Amino acid sequence: MKPNATDLSSAVVGRDFLASIVVFLVALPLCMGIAIASGAPPALGLITGIVGGLVVGSIAGSPLQVSGPAAGMAVLVYQLVQEHGLIMLGVVGLIAGALQLLAGVFRLGQWFRAISPSVIHGMLAGIGVLIFASQFHVMLDAAPRSSGLANIAAIPEAIINAIPVDGSVHHLAAMAGFITILTIVAWNKFKPKRLALLPGPLLGVFVGTALAFVFALPITLVELPANLTTALNIPTGDALAGFLDPDIITLGIVFAFVASAETLLCATAVDKMHIGVRTNYDKELRAQGIGNLICGAVGALPMTGVIVRSAANVEAGATTRISAILHGAWLLLAVAAFPFVLNEIPTAVLAAILVYTGYKLVNVAQIRKIAEFGRQELAIYFVTLFGVVAIDLLTGVILGFGLATLKLVYTFSHLEIEVTNTAETNRTDVWLTGSATFFSIPQLSGALERAPRGSEMHIHVEKLEYIDHACLEMLSSWEKLHQSTGGSLTVEWNELVQRYGRRSQDPGKTSIPGLMQRPAA
Repeated sequence: MKPNATDLSSAVVGRDFLASIVVFLVALPLCMGIAIASGAPPALGLITGIVGGLVVGSIAGSPLQVSGPAAGMAVLVYQLVQEHGLIMLGVVGLIAGALQLLAGVFRLGQWFRAISPSVIHGMLAGIGVLIFASQFHVMLDAAPRSSGLANIAAIPEAIINAIPVDGSVHHLAAMAGFITILTIVAWNKFKPKRLALLPGPLLGVFVGTALAFVFALPITLVELPANLTTALNIPTGDALAGFLDPDIITLGIVFAFVASAETLLCATAVDKMHIGVRTNYDKELRAQGIGNLICGAVGALPMTGVIVRSAANVEAGATTRISAILHGAWLLLAVAAFPFVLNEIPTAVLAAILVYTGYKLVNVAQIRKIAEFGRQELAIYFVTLFGVVAIDLLTGVILGFGLATLKLVYTFSHLEIEVTNTAETNRTDVWLTGSATFFSIPQLSGALERAPRGSEMHIHVEKLEYIDHACLEMLSSWEKLHQSTGGSLTVEWNELVQRYGRRSQDPGKTSIPGLMQRPAA
């Protein structure tokens, strides 16, 4: 999309310039923190943020969406690094990027959104639990355990170890992390309106870092190279052989699926925040694919569209893609010109931001909202969450998707039947609710056969959402049999007349053949 004169007006550029600084301040600590949570050097997260701004921001299908390393991918990346080594990160990124690019070329963008919201929110909540549990240990300058359940189980022990009785520095790291979280919470609650755009995580990093610097706390600090090119994790020839490894190919497919779903759901949320240009989902998918191909080529973290940075972008007044592009430029400038400043940040402080982020991903308000749609949706949510935490992310999503599919099948095949008999008038009324399909024939046939011989049968279909040809054929056959005993069958369909605009000489009643044929309007 070519910018017009309005897009390039000084007022628009000025707003986007200021918005880009806000997004940069939000992105800087998150890029490094997510890299640490992923088991990767912080520089690889910053490289992804730079590519997400300068490259993806320039060609994105969602102009106001900001791309970069995402907390939602941290669990997958961590598992990959632990099982296959950091060098394979680039190979998996190349596979995922290629799949995303092809999906965008073949216009599959909308299909990545065809996932039950309960599955998506359950997945994000599960990721939030895993991030919280793993980064809680990092916040205490300790190593996370090998699995999500092990991290959760070890939290009480970690708290005990943070008590200063053994000469360790765990309590000092915990103090820096706690102060960081307290600063974020207090700022979000009490910040003055004039400084509303100053992000809480950045202020938390500043306060936590200042505390560690002033008191010279002997805790672990971030390590960034003086030259960013030395941090590149370019896949070697041996690593590229992973293109033939079924496990690596599977991981690439999973990365592509999760990153695409998170990106496009984020784009949908961003569209609801403004009244400007709507998202072109296929174009956005192609842009993400190109971005992940570049990140894969240099071995950086995978990227997605990220809601925290995107929301900050919109709230800061951005109206064009200039803001997203500039935020990538500011990240590059910070890494190139001021690495010595970033190297003063304690890892416990960045981990504290991720602890807070993980807590926020388990959105209690969202759980209440899902509960309004019934216990079935709530079950899908918690099954997905449990699968992600107890097994792995892919299995959790598959379990949730499978349960959502079963619910859909049940909904479209479930039929409720209520039968009443009036002996005085020899009349039987049958109320049908739901969907009458070939699955329902035994149930419906049994209800009809219990009707008295020779009775006046009335079938009420006003609350029926759907009836297929198999059920209509069965009703037609049963009508002939019932008529042979002196009975009659009438179908009551007043609401169907209103719904489909059908008319007949006897409104509201019809025989079965009349129901099977569409009367003229």
